[in-house]
Amino acid sequence: MPSLEFKKILYLTQSAEKLRAQLSGQRLTLQQATPLRDDISTDEITPVAILSHYDDKLGDYAHAGLQLNGEQPIGVRTLRTSGFDVLVAGRRYGKGSSREHSPAAEKLAGVRLVFAESFERIYRQNADNIGLFTSTNFDLLAKLESGESLTLEELVEGRDALAAAILRAGGMLKFGQAQLLSTAVMVPTAAPPAQTLFQKIMARHLLRTPVTATQPEVGQGVFVQADWRFIHEYYTGMAAHMLHVALGKPLALRAPERIVVFEDHTSYVGTSPAHVRGGLVPNVLAMCQAQRDFAAEYGLRMHRILTDDEAALDDGSNVAGISHAMMAEHYALPGQVVVGTDSHTPHSGALGCVAFGVGTTDMANAFVTGAVRLTVPDCLRVELVGSLPMGITAKDIVLHLLALPFIREGGGVGKVFEFTGSAVAQLRTDERATLTNMCAELGGLTGIVAPDAETVAFLKERRGVDFVVEPWMHSDTGAHYAHSLQVDCCRLSPMVASPGDPGNGIELSKLKQTVPVDIAYGGSCTAGKREDFDHYHAVLSWALAQGLSVPPTVKLYLQYGTTAVRDYCLAKGYAKTFEAVGAVMLQPSCGACANCGPGSSTNADQVTVSAINRNFPGRSGPGQVWLASPPTVMASALAGELISFEGLKARVKGKKG
Repeated sequence: MPSLEFKKILYLTQSAEKLRAQLSGQRLTLQQATPLRDDISTDEITPVAILSHYDDKLGDYAHAGLQLNGEQPIGVRTLRTSGFDVLVAGRRYGKGSSREHSPAAEKLAGVRLVFAESFERIYRQNADNIGLFTSTNFDLLAKLESGESLTLEELVEGRDALAAAILRAGGMLKFGQAQLLSTAVMVPTAAPPAQTLFQKIMARHLLRTPVTATQPEVGQGVFVQADWRFIHEYYTGMAAHMLHVALGKPLALRAPERIVVFEDHTSYVGTSPAHVRGGLVPNVLAMCQAQRDFAAEYGLRMHRILTDDEAALDDGSNVAGISHAMMAEHYALPGQVVVGTDSHTPHSGALGCVAFGVGTTDMANAFVTGAVRLTVPDCLRVELVGSLPMGITAKDIVLHLLALPFIREGGGVGKVFEFTGSAVAQLRTDERATLTNMCAELGGLTGIVAPDAETVAFLKERRGVDFVVEPWMHSDTGAHYAHSLQVDCCRLSPMVASPGDPGNGIELSKLKQTVPVDIAYGGSCTAGKREDFDHYHAVLSWALAQGLSVPPTVKLYLQYGTTAVRDYCLAKGYAKTFEAVGAVMLQPSCGACANCGPGSSTNADQVTVSAINRNFPGRSGPGQVWLASPPTVMASALAGELISFEGLKARVKGKKG
């Protein structure tokens, strides 16, 4: 059996000094390098500002955003020129965004194998798809340290059969052309006596292929047929490039009428500090044009960005916004499968469908074969009981879950989060979408809420769809769950997550220090929905009645998630309130959340309180980002420091007497 030689190991340690020593030529062992850095995010492997590169240039930036002790020891081209072909890290490697740019950059920089104690699902699947080896078997690392070589079979040992087959084939596109051009949905056989809703939906979309099981078990790889596939501008150029290189022109796309293309990350790129400072605006514009060309060439449905100038002239025909929020507003239905090139695709799970993120190669393969790869997951039941106290939102629930030891230790990685219980029944769909959206931060494949009367009302009100919930659309009594969590929502209080990771949750009342705020941001897919803007308005209209406004030391940004949300707010008269308190209003788009628009910090000394879903290092600028709920973000903007809405009201009442 042929062997594979690996030459040089880089240990991604928690010590910047040890990392610099390795980059300078010193060789370390695992024992010398420990403790290893945990939670290395894709934002650090490939910072968002460089994602306009979708070719060989990506390799220059591998790990340029990695932060250790406040330093970024790996510079541009450092990894590429240093000769390391093996990386070693700790737990939850590749967490965060679904961007395939991260493993692609590593591979282009010369990396051929990544060891970690555990990997995030999307990162590892993306690595498989491009032929980058990953392993959690540190016995193999010991062999490399002793100078031995490895075989291909050693590297795929312990992986599910599908992952191993894809790696043996040299990647997903080669595998797909050999195995997936003629597939059909299997006719469900006799179902187990009790299934989860996720399992029922999967059974109705499972594809028969030569290399996958007809009755797959947890951990096995399968392919499913998606009802909807969507992609946005940071991925389309890369997907088009790899497809045309591999398959030529023109492509034969499978069911192109079920593909949706979005521009949603680049509305404000011309004023994004990171892009302007880095001279990246021309690259981004070229990337957007590549997407427009691809959509036009193949007649794909496309939603384009809406700039401030265009908004002033908009006649209502330009329906725009953040891709996954738009999917819930316009396309997804209960019982369907929705896949997109964004880790927050689970947003649509609030409607009772299976929605999950995939990488560029998975989507490219799905464009031409119709098949979407999935590793069969376990399901995790999250029962939310009781009633939410005044001022507590779904964001507080998620920040509470993220802070639980079970989640912080990776208990949710790759699982389906099913949200149920009396508190969920009380939540409207927008708030349910916050729960499912942030399953990306919880480490899950997706989140799902069984459709009910609220779902039917949402579809009728927002889309004019008369939907009938079918009898099977629920989890059965006695269905198996790998784990169950129960949260007594009556006992929750306002939460924040301190800078660095969404899992750094703490009850706001337990903060021991005053945290001054320079920037407050309300928006993103997580917090740019109608109900989020109801919360923003409730706090700010109360403030005006008290004679309060945002102090000059704080910059407040509010950004709509979609044009439908903007139009709702205009119809409700919210804009007058937002203007009166001094908020900067932004058109529907991803923005500060992904460091691609106003609201991002511009220097390391700035502190932001934000309603976004992630606060990884560098995610929203070089400053420190605290995550909070919409009411807490607005109250903090008004106070100039972290405070809950209830806390602000008590403070104002105390001053009055």
